[in-house]
Parts: sequence; structure tokens; C-alpha cells
Amino acid sequence: MAGPRVEVDGSIMEGGGQILRVSTALSCLLGLPLRVQKIRAGRSTPGLSSGGWKSKIKVLTRPQHLSGLEMIRDLCDGRLEGTEIGSTEITFTPEKIKGGIHTADTKTAGSVCLLMQVSMPCVLFAASPSELHLKGGTNAEMAPQIDYTVMVFKPIVEKFGFRFNCDIKTRGYYPKGGGEVIVRMSPVKQLNPINLTDRGCVTKIYGRAFVAGVLPFKVAKDMAAAAVRCIRKEIRDLYVNIQPVQEPKDQAFGNGNGIIIIAETSTGCLFAGSSLGKRGVNADKVGIEAAEMLLANLRHGGTVDEYLQDQLIVFMALANGVSRIKTGPVTLHTQTAIHFAEQIAKAKFIVKKSEDEEDASKDTYIIECQGIGMTNPNL
Repeated sequence: MAGPRVEVDGSIMEGGGQILRVSTALSCLLGLPLRVQKIRAGRSTPGLSSGGWKSKIKVLTRPQHLSGLEMIRDLCDGRLEGTEIGSTEITFTPEKIKGGIHTADTKTAGSVCLLMQVSMPCVLFAASPSELHLKGGTNAEMAPQIDYTVMVFKPIVEKFGFRFNCDIKTRGYYPKGGGEVIVRMSPVKQLNPINLTDRGCVTKIYGRAFVAGVLPFKVAKDMAAAAVRCIRKEIRDLYVNIQPVQEPKDQAFGNGNGIIIIAETSTGCLFAGSSLGKRGVNADKVGIEAAEMLLANLRHGGTVDEYLQDQLIVFMALANGVSRIKTGPVTLHTQTAIHFAEQIAKAKFIVKKSEDEEDASKDTYIIECQGIGMTNPNL
């Protein structure tokens, strides 16, 4: 099974958990032993972390990366060394990917969405269907919210030719976590390439503003109303439907509030803006932040928003054929994912400025990838 060992520098580019996620997933898929050194060397707290995307939130920065690595190890009965919290080097030796039931628990508000990101490509190439029980934060800072995963990521990533089911059992918020999501999916023989280059025009804008726990329902209504007012200034001809929601007590752990707003286009592209409430930040500000993020994502002329970019790179690298996506400015997360997909999977990427006339005045790019045509050896 094992090929030559891949050596990865964990300090370059994004220099954080994303390098671990991309490199261990590809190592698992390709059966290549891996060593990652200098983990998070550029971060304010170097070493293996448990927490959010960025080490801004010190309390969170430790077990999340670990639970992601351990999940991949368990998916393929691999060997993982160097996983003490604070470790700056790990080695991973993968074996055969197996289906079945797998559980990962961040034990904190570490993001279940990031756990899903790291495990999903692997279980697509398992021997049998999988059920992933992911525990932690569903709506946590510095990571996609579960609503984004279900409403934006899912319909787009399914264009690669597979389906998955995501059942939100309990929502969990910072700092306690306590959320649980169950993801079910069947393996595929190969992934189809995608072509997302025609943006179309915006036809619908909708979303949800939620409160959970002790927060009053008025907060949800205020977030929604402020977001609608903000969007109306720029987009006058569309009905904006943002539902205020009180999360049921038995389906939410702890207290939280936040909002996600989706724009859908005539060609099926999806864009989002989202924001989470924090203590001392008024509801209007949370709503406006999400609205402004959505509007910014609609200005650049791409077919995916800034958060979807990097989440598609691994799938493009594995697909059988040429994939193309049109994006706004290419994020550091995306550049990092491309770098490691090229280094480890040997996929070929080209990033170039979009030559379409309507994009001339905008910061718009085409990311093209010749995928490696990964085939599931078990099917």
C-alpha cells in the first residue's frame, strides 16, 4: 500500500490547520506515508491545535486539528505519531480506507464543518457506505457554519457526482460546543470534473437569523431586519426573505446567535454572507456584517464565494478530467490547497485572470485543474 513518504512544511503559506487537513486527506486517499514538520510555526501559538481556523481565539486553539487527524487515522486504520498538543511534527502512515460508522469529537466548539471537510474526500473512496458522527461546534467562529455547509457547499460539491446526507442533531456554539451532526454517504468509482464559469444573474436572496438558549427572539428579528435594509440599498428589485428562528431547546446546546444569507443565481450558483453574534455586539451589526459579506461576494463576478473556493480544490484534484471555476480574488487558503494538491496528488492547476469582457473591470480569476482521475480500488 505505502508509497514513498511525502515531506510537508507546515509553516508555509496559510501555515495552519488547513495544511494538516489537506495533506492528511490526500495522504490517506493516495496511500502515501506523510510527515508534516513545523506545524503552525507562523501562528501565535505554534504546534498542534484544537481550535478554530485562526489562533485569534486562544481558548479554542488545540483539539480540533487533533480530532481531524485522528478521524482520518481511524477511517483507514492508519498510524499517527506526534499528536501531543503543542507538537510541531506529525507522521502518518495510511492503510486501506474503510466505510462504516466513525465518530470524531472536538470536545470543544471546534468546528464539525472542518471535520467534515477533511473526512469527506476520503470516505468517497472507501470500500462501503459511511456514517460520520461529528461532535463540536456547528456555528462557530473562524470556520464555515453548518448552515453554509448544507445550503451552499452541499449542492455545489454534489456536482462532482455524489450525494451526501447531513442530519443536524444538535447545534453547538462557542465556547461549549456540544453540537452533533451525522453525515451519511456512499462511495463512488470516480469523481466527475465540474465547470462553474457562468455566473448568471441573481434570482433569489434568502436566509435565516437564529437565536439559541437564553437570547431573546427579538435579536433574531433585529439581525434579519438590519440585513434586509443593508441589501436593499444595493439590490432593490428582489424580495429578500430572511427568516428569524428560535432554535428549539432540545436541538441546541448553549447560547448563540447568528445569521446566514444566501444569493442564488439563474445558473444555480450560490453565494453566502454570514456572521455570528458575540457578547456586547448589537444585533444590527451582526446582520449588517453578513449582508456586507454577501454583497462583497456578489461584486467580484465569480461563480463561487471566497469560502467555497478552497473547499473545492481537493475534489477538483481528484476528479477525472478538467475542472474550471471562476472566482474573485484567490484566497490564501485556496493557494495553500492548490500547492499541496500539486505536491502530493500531482494534479495540475492553472490560475489566470478571467478574459471575459464583463469581468474586465473586476478582480476575477479562472482556476483550472487537470484532475488525476482517482479511481476507487474497492468498487
